[in-house]
Amino acid sequence: MRRSNRRFGVFSTPDEPEISFVPLIDVLLVVLIFFMATTTFTRFADLQINLPSAQANAPENKPQEVHIAVTSDGRYAIDSKESPFTDVNAFASALNAAANNKPDTLIVIHADAAATHQAVVNVMESARLAKLNRIAFATQKQN
Repeated sequence: MRRSNRRFGVFSTPDEPEISFVPLIDVLLVVLIFFMATTTFTRFADLQINLPSAQANAPENKPQEVHIAVTSDGRYAIDSKESPFTDVNAFASALNAAANNKPDTLIVIHADAAATHQAVVNVMESARLAKLNRIAFATQKQN
């Protein structure tokens, strides 16, 4: 006797799997919107700037300078003398002593390229507390 492939009067065939593209398109659109919203575009590379040049003589009255070095491992030196950093108030007192309490003294910060941002901010905060408002950063020429 022959068996029929009938189930409830309908031939049974295995259901073929379907791939629904609608959820895939939804997910891709959300990802696309996310990338569009979070991407920043800079146009600084598009600008061609030629900086002006000047020939200036060295100033005759060079202001008093205090040089502060900040190393990559967090050590500080004031005018080539290592100075421990305990807190900003103590370092401000050391800066005042190095500047001979002259408020027009220029603070020159020589920070290592790998020094932490916090170490440089510590020096700037100490200078502010010492009322030494003239701050410059030392750099070097690129080869």
